[in-house]
Amino acid sequence: MQRRPVNDLAVHCDDLSVARGGVRVVEGVTLRLEAARALALMGPTGAGKSSLAAILAGADNASLTVVGGAAHVAGISVRRGGRARRVRSYLTGYLEQGAGAQLAARMTVAELIGEPVTSRDRRVNQRALSYRIAGLLDEVQLPLGAAAKYPYELSSGMRQRVALARALVLQPRVFIGDDPYANLDPEVRLAARDALLRRRDEEAMAILIVTNDAVAVQELDADVLVLRGGHPVGFGHGTSDVLWTPDEATRLAS
Repeated sequence: MQRRPVNDLAVHCDDLSVARGGVRVVEGVTLRLEAARALALMGPTGAGKSSLAAILAGADNASLTVVGGAAHVAGISVRRGGRARRVRSYLTGYLEQGAGAQLAARMTVAELIGEPVTSRDRRVNQRALSYRIAGLLDEVQLPLGAAAKYPYELSSGMRQRVALARALVLQPRVFIGDDPYANLDPEVRLAARDALLRRRDEEAMAILIVTNDAVAVQELDADVLVLRGGHPVGFGHGTSDVLWTPDEATRLAS
């Protein structure tokens, strides 16, 4: 596959504000994430990290709305609906928080992983899709026999891996993961990490994750945006190079 230009802006936010149920949960976020780069959203519970990730990913959540500023993902405005939103969802692989626990119970693993493809193209080459699914199962260290199983037959860690494979099946330009390594054993976590890094390095996929795990940030060589109370309070490369806003620096020193 041809590598995408690395100077593409995969995610671009200017003074973005987001409301959940009419209440502002993200305020004044500006960020730029280039292709083939990684960004981690960090901060305490309730900081607005998941809401920001969900709005950028185009999550199907009517309670989330953009109430200020602008944001583009893969060059498409997050304010646009209809066909533009469908195209953005095609270009974005989204692993929401607790995705493994939310898999449709009546679909097999193969159906779940392939559904982002089959829902867009009913005439898809089934043999080619089967090969792609088998490759993803191997990549996340699931046995090929898991393809015929249902979510209730799998452990929580296996379900999380199915959700990750589903998020990657469309070979997205941008991967947005909310705590992507949840419920994964250390060995399997490495496989999940390698799956992301391989696409970043070979296909210039951009990576945006929600995490407070400093090791995950280091492994992805990620920039860091720290949120608190919905506001950006720090930014830097890695957890040891964060520059804090004046107010936050004063708070930390006190």
